[in-house]
Amino acid sequence: MQIGYKLATEGFGPKEIIRQAVRAEQAGFDFVEMSDHYHPWLETQGHSAFTWSLLGSIAAQTSTLGLATGVTCPTVRYHPAIIAQAAATMALISDGRFTLGIGAGERLNEHVVGQGFPSVRGRHERLREALEIIRLLWQGGYQSYEGRHLQLEDARVFDLPETLPVIAVAASGHESATLAAELGDGLFATEPEPAIVERYRAAGGQGPRYAEAPIAWATDERQAVQAVLQTSRWLVTGWKVMSELPNPVNFDAASSHVEEKHIRQLFSVGPDPEPHVAKVRSYVAAGFDHVVLQNAGPDPDGFLDFFASDLAGRLRALG
Repeated sequence: MQIGYKLATEGFGPKEIIRQAVRAEQAGFDFVEMSDHYHPWLETQGHSAFTWSLLGSIAAQTSTLGLATGVTCPTVRYHPAIIAQAAATMALISDGRFTLGIGAGERLNEHVVGQGFPSVRGRHERLREALEIIRLLWQGGYQSYEGRHLQLEDARVFDLPETLPVIAVAASGHESATLAAELGDGLFATEPEPAIVERYRAAGGQGPRYAEAPIAWATDERQAVQAVLQTSRWLVTGWKVMSELPNPVNFDAASSHVEEKHIRQLFSVGPDPEPHVAKVRSYVAAGFDHVVLQNAGPDPDGFLDFFASDLAGRLRALG
């Protein structure tokens, strides 16, 4: 099993994110993962730097740390030809440490280019076409593609690594798990749902299985809960809400009802390692082998020290 650290690009400025990534490598994390957003979830978070710039800087300042997007939408704000080129470049400059997490996207980030946001069916259709385009370009040479939604005309990615990046496809149900098996190299999920892994495997998927585990570390349980309420309560709203709302103000309204009890139901909180171990154990039991710690606590450095001293060994024993 590999253990990752979620870099909260919506909660910290770009230089701080790079610093935390370097510290994560020093603390013993196997990889870091970050979202690819244009907006934060809430105004109180206050940040959302360009992920691909951060990836390059982190790659240059680390040597063993894996890097992953969690996840990039290659269909509206980006064209898949751009993502094929960007991911290939990242694989080269990181010496093969990069994983391309791919998903159908959220309105929060994709509506900004003024092309609207497709229906669920339309998003899945576009994601399939985007994956086909990326795979086509990674074959080398000049390529063209004529899809229902996406097109490619005489395009070539000139700098391709000998070993192509792993593509981990985000899935929340039967159709997306099947797509991950058919056109991806791995799976990406946010819930400890065995059915997602089972469907992925039944469809022929044999690659790494990534998932994010929501935790909140602090020296005091109440302090951890309050930090989640301030910056990360949007996570309680669930994927159907998270994929559809257009702006941080909408997420603020949608999550205004969230209370301490809701946080404790979703997050493991506080200074005791055992609740956090139990949280990760649920993902391992569901079949995930790359678990990302999505820490929403108020003290990133304190958490990284806690991971190194009290948590890493317990988590590695789960695998």
